[in-house]
Formats: sequence, C-alpha cells, structure tokens
Amino acid sequence: NLGVEGMMLAGAVTGFAVTLTTGSGTIGIIAAAFAGAAMALVFGFLTLTLLANQVATGLALTIFGVGLSALVGSGFVGTPLPRLPRLDLPGLTDLPVVGPLLFGHDVLVYMAVLLTLAVAWFLARSRAGMILRAVGENHEAAHGLGYPVIRIRYLAVLFGGLAAGLGGAFLSLAYTPMWIEQMTAGRGWIALALVVFAAWRPLRVLVGAYLFGGVTILQLHAQGLGLFAVPSQVLSMLPYLATIVVLVVISVGPWKGRLQAPACLGRPFHPTH
Repeated sequence: NLGVEGMMLAGAVTGFAVTLTTGSGTIGIIAAAFAGAAMALVFGFLTLTLLANQVATGLALTIFGVGLSALVGSGFVGTPLPRLPRLDLPGLTDLPVVGPLLFGHDVLVYMAVLLTLAVAWFLARSRAGMILRAVGENHEAAHGLGYPVIRIRYLAVLFGGLAAGLGGAFLSLAYTPMWIEQMTAGRGWIALALVVFAAWRPLRVLVGAYLFGGVTILQLHAQGLGLFAVPSQVLSMLPYLATIVVLVVISVGPWKGRLQAPACLGRPFHPTH
C-alpha cells in the first residue's frame, strides 16, 4: 500500500484537530486511528473490490491525503498543543544512560513497541496469522481451502491504515505538538522502505525503525552542536540517504535472496467460483 504517507497525514491532522477541540489526547489518538483506517478502506474498496491497480491507487491515496490534510488543517497551522504526557516508570526512568533512552516516553511509543511484538506473535504463532500469511503467499490455494481471501485482505488493509493513523498522531501530538502541512516529511515512504529492509518481518522492522530514528536524532544534534562544517540541509538528508544506501546494499549484496516478499504481493485476486 503506497498510500501510507497519505494515511499518516490523515491521522496527524485528525488527531490534532480532535485533541484541540475536545481537550482529550485519548480521543484524538482514537480519532487518528479511525481516520487512517477510513483512508485504508478507500484503498481496499478500489483495489480489492474494483480491482484497481494497487500502485497507482496507493500513489493517488497519498496525493489525496496531502491535499485533504492541508484543507482540513488550514485553520490549525501553527497552533500549539500541549505535548502528550510522558509515562515515567518508577525505578526505571532514573537508570543511568538506558533510563532516558528506553523509559519515560509517551503512551504512543510504548504502544508502537507492543503492537510490533503482538503482530510478530500473531503472524508466527496464531492460526489466524498463518491463514493471513497463506493468503499473502498463494491466494488461489487459500481460496481453494475455503478461506475468504477478500475479507482477510480487507482486514489486513484496515489494520495497516489504523497503524498508519497512529503514526500520524504521534507526529502531531507528541513529536511536534502542532499541525504543519506535510509534517510527515516522507516518513510514510521510509516506513515502506523499512518493510523491504526487514524482509517483511515485524521484529526486524522494529530494529530498522530504531536505526532510522537514531540517524534522525544524530543529525539533529549535529546541527545543534555544529559538529560538521556542512549546510544543515545536507545533514537533514542523512536519514533518507541512509535508507537509500541500505536498500541498495541489500538489493545487490548476499542478502538479496533473503528479501522474501510475499508471492502474491500486489497481485489482484478475483475468485473464479
């Protein structure tokens, strides 16, 4: 689904607007998740029901999300919002070095880690997860065994949209607690690249996300401290440049055969009977 960027923007502007209106970060987070799921539902209807091209539909969804979020958020640009409260874990937050790194974050950070672990367990250990993987590898065989391929794909697409909406909520409610047009700044595309980097394995995605986050923080500190005599724009490119380098390396190196994308990824399914 190449519409991740658009779904994140929808979640970001919805979460910000609802939180600002209601004064409740919890309601804003829930609204952001539903906004991402709603965008994913549009993608699912076009690609799964109408059998539209998935690449073109994803790109269109991203463009639509950019425009829609700019329209909805036009009245909120530059409006500050209190940052989501941090959850300090007694005895752990005060640990030297690792305490500030691993603990004392807002609820969305912990939710992201727990959600990743839950997805990893679901895909590897549960019967429903095995069925989902079977649909991704060979939808014709799964259909022959009586599994509702379209329904399963709809649920997977909706969950992806929900997660993208939560990612957008983190940007507008915690990372930068204000609304800025196109504030995702390509992070939806980075998320897609991380999936390829991780060979469609959730735990590897978590590691890749922390690596990307580390490079992002490194360039921010480098700019603030003036460590490198280069323009700030060059340092801002580092996270994206690192992603491109990693993708090139794994595409031509000994890891090439380990990417193991689902065999039916991007292929439309139309039941014959």
